[in-house]
Amino acid sequence: MVEEFAQRRQDLLNALDDDIVIILPSATEKVRNNDAHFPFRQNSDFYYLTGFEEPGALMALSKQKGVVNYTLFCRPKDPQKEIWDGLRVGLEGAKTDYGVDESYSIDEVFDVLPTLVDGKQTLLYPLGEDEVFDKKILDVVRTLKAQQRAGKQPPTQLENILPFIHEARLIKSSSEIALMQKAADISVNAHIRAMKSAKHRMHEYQLEAEILHEFISHGARAAAYSSIVGSGNNACILHYVENNQLLGEDDLVLIDAGCEFGYYASDITRTFPVSGKFSDAQSALYQIVLDAQLAAIETIKPGASWNAAHEASVKVITEGLVKLGILKGKVDDLIQSGAYSKYYMHRCGHWLGLDVHDVGQYKIQGQWRSLKAGMALTVEPGIYISAQDTHVDEKWRGIGIRIEDDVVVTESGFEVLTEAAPKTLDAIEALMAE
Repeated sequence: MVEEFAQRRQDLLNALDDDIVIILPSATEKVRNNDAHFPFRQNSDFYYLTGFEEPGALMALSKQKGVVNYTLFCRPKDPQKEIWDGLRVGLEGAKTDYGVDESYSIDEVFDVLPTLVDGKQTLLYPLGEDEVFDKKILDVVRTLKAQQRAGKQPPTQLENILPFIHEARLIKSSSEIALMQKAADISVNAHIRAMKSAKHRMHEYQLEAEILHEFISHGARAAAYSSIVGSGNNACILHYVENNQLLGEDDLVLIDAGCEFGYYASDITRTFPVSGKFSDAQSALYQIVLDAQLAAIETIKPGASWNAAHEASVKVITEGLVKLGILKGKVDDLIQSGAYSKYYMHRCGHWLGLDVHDVGQYKIQGQWRSLKAGMALTVEPGIYISAQDTHVDEKWRGIGIRIEDDVVVTESGFEVLTEAAPKTLDAIEALMAE
């Protein structure tokens, strides 16, 4: 992977003009309570370019007259601290293991940075992301300005580096897709385990525990996001995370859960009956959502509009709701007015990668962007009818359904990474009957 990180840095520099320096800080440790920290997770942009997993680091990458220099500031080796907190890469390790040209202690960063920035026309960093860091960068520029009579040359332009990194992150390499497939495989098995484990009067958090057990047992030490386990009307709350209610015998359970493996996220949603058998009303709504998802996935190919999948899902869901009498009117008019959004109120998907809601623009110059091979996205239509909705027949109330898969755009179309998670009515019922 060292070679791939190096290639990413080179590709980034190739997309930028000469005479530049890029400054990118790592994530910092976050206190959970008193002196206990949350588990550390590296900033995705920093990891994408460096592969470096420790806190307290900063990357400086420059290109001047075609000459590239890669400098890493990190924590030095400290045997006493390493007894308590684990081994550190250190300054020499940064060079031998991470392809760094120069390495310094993080304590020296603002003493050395003026020298690295001196003479570069453009300084790029995460502009506007952190007020404290912005101020420190401006202090570096001011230091150089104050020394102009001594021959120092401060940058004449400050730019945000993040849009350039995020555009690069949109296209996944074969090694990235392999990690995403591994995350997807683990998450698929977690959803299957949850379906097999579900029982009347089990708590939602007990199903969550089954999912997390499957993640960790297979090397995925963290969920990619807070797991949603919503039974009954809780499934109609899009970001429900309390997960503390009992499963009703006649409930559907909506589980939106995915692990992170090797920094890459998976994101799967499946909806299934606690009893193992869908009711007629549940089946009717479920099939609409499934048909909408399949129609949306079929739109995915190079050159297709990002919005094509959403449009396809809206059409199928609106048609289905009209057929059931839940919506009344002409399909085109209901789409035009947005009437469907009472029951399908979110977009059909999002980018997926190092972040579960991954980076990258959805529109270019005001137009939905075209898909390219290597892009990864979710496809997740849903129907949600609140138990309090008195405008529909009682049999539809309290039903929330979402079906979500992870999809990669290929040269010829698409590949569904999460296809092995059962999602047809028959496949779910057969699995739960085992």
